[in-house]
Amino acid sequence: MTRFDAADPAARRTLFVDAIVAHRERASPFLTIEVDAADLEESEDDPGPPWVQFADGVVNLDCTEDELESLKSLLATFPAFKIDDLTRPENAAGVNVRVSAKADPNRIAQFFDALFQEVYGLSETYRAWVVAV
Repeated sequence: MTRFDAADPAARRTLFVDAIVAHRERASPFLTIEVDAADLEESEDDPGPPWVQFADGVVNLDCTEDELESLKSLLATFPAFKIDDLTRPENAAGVNVRVSAKADPNRIAQFFDALFQEVYGLSETYRAWVVAV
């Protein structure tokens, strides 16, 4: 990979596909994508930028209960993706979600982009960073 961020919808999806392919080719433990903090509205209880990890056909993310409901709605449009596990740690306000993603890199990239926009409420021009491959 030669670039690690993108803010245009088509460029982001291409970035995500390239990162998934690089992750698989390198047999790395996981792939991590984060949103640029500049694209977020500040709040006192802000947990930080949204992120997603991908490994072995599983998407891992943290979300609030409200975001979980949005995720469930989004998954209705991605039938090859299913929630495998929900963890609600006692010392955290949110939910850790593991989603099986039995799909090709293009479809996974589409899911990532939709996730950041529909679940986390980011604009179409949000900037995503591949921070680990």
